[in-house]
Amino acid sequence: MDVTNTTMKGWQQDSKENSLPDVHSSVHVPKNSGFFKTLMAYFGPGLMIAVGYMDPGNWATDIAGGARYGYKLLSVVLISNLFAILLQHLSLKLGIATGRDLAQACRDHYSRPTAIGLWILAEIAIAATDLAEVIGSAIALNLLFGLPLTVGILITALDVLLLLYLQNKGFQTIERIVASLIFLIIGCFGYELFVSRPAVADVFGGLLPRAEIITNPGMLYIAIGILGATVMPHNLYLHSSIVQTRNFDRDDEGRKSAIKFATIDSTVSLFLAFFINAAILILSAAAFHFSGNQFVADITDAHRLLDPILGVKLAGILFAVALLASGQNSTLTGTLAGQIVMEGFIELRIKPWLRRLITRLVAIVPAMIVAILYGEHGTSELLVLSQVILSLQLSFAVVPLVSFTSDKLKMGRFVNPGWMKMLSWTVAVIIIGLNGYLLWDTIF
Repeated sequence: MDVTNTTMKGWQQDSKENSLPDVHSSVHVPKNSGFFKTLMAYFGPGLMIAVGYMDPGNWATDIAGGARYGYKLLSVVLISNLFAILLQHLSLKLGIATGRDLAQACRDHYSRPTAIGLWILAEIAIAATDLAEVIGSAIALNLLFGLPLTVGILITALDVLLLLYLQNKGFQTIERIVASLIFLIIGCFGYELFVSRPAVADVFGGLLPRAEIITNPGMLYIAIGILGATVMPHNLYLHSSIVQTRNFDRDDEGRKSAIKFATIDSTVSLFLAFFINAAILILSAAAFHFSGNQFVADITDAHRLLDPILGVKLAGILFAVALLASGQNSTLTGTLAGQIVMEGFIELRIKPWLRRLITRLVAIVPAMIVAILYGEHGTSELLVLSQVILSLQLSFAVVPLVSFTSDKLKMGRFVNPGWMKMLSWTVAVIIIGLNGYLLWDTIF
């Protein structure tokens, strides 16, 4: 069954509506070239997705979790990452099997008012993501160069020009820059873990879930923040689009091969993201929780205390370098996600630099107000809050994604098998349940 050539109820594929049309099918995939060479052609989108799982919002929640509760929330990082692997697989499968990204699929399937509502929620999620990028980059500039937070926030507006330049160099150029920054972050945290000397047995013990995470309100708040920072709604829209940049055969065999290699790319990349997230929490626990600094308030406090506690000079500098790399990486992928969401839901195409400028201004205004009124502590609290907002938006991307990929009419032979349907809906229910609990606890 060729899904893209079949007209179905509420689901029509128009070749003129390719997702990210400027780069659609622009990356060459060699034919009959062996497993490794083919895999290298597909390697890239997964790393761009992984960026969203290690952005500055993750830092705020992981540092808070490690400092306050030691290694206990490592299990949440692991479970969130496993959720992410499953959901990103569904996302890439939707894009490859149907030729539609998740935003286009929602527009095709739902009524206009529902699609507009989902678009607004997606834009809120992207604004929350961009807020984390702005604050994280501004804090990194402050730590490295002593720039005031307000100046750093204004400087982040200039990345519009950088992104415009990179987009003109081709999609794989952006992928290579993203990959380079990810491996820079991994190198920084490899060093941090080496000098912090965490207790290995306790670290592995932290990977086991415990009921206390649910019953302790403070722990639950941070846990849901970690979930929101790890499984990010805009990544589900992004992945379903950028996998279509590969020029694979648009027949069943071509799609089957593309799904296989894209899933390997995605899974390997997300395990790299897990290492970074876990490393931040482990570093925070080893350096702060077990040294009597359980109430490290924010990223700035963490940076200030690292050198004296660990007894080395480079720890604080590499921490800030990794934070800056994280913020800039997230900028690249956040812009693409915003473009995909706007074009997919409401068919509005505007120039990428203008889209980026609008999104960045939406993030700069609240960040600037909080920085002026409340300083460093206020911006760190805003970082954690942005991740909780992301978690609350997550259900509105997950439910359509699971629904579409479980529908044989839409997916044909690539529909989720029975066990995956059950697992996917279980994950969706867990996400909805945790967010509902958080909302209830916050209000009442």
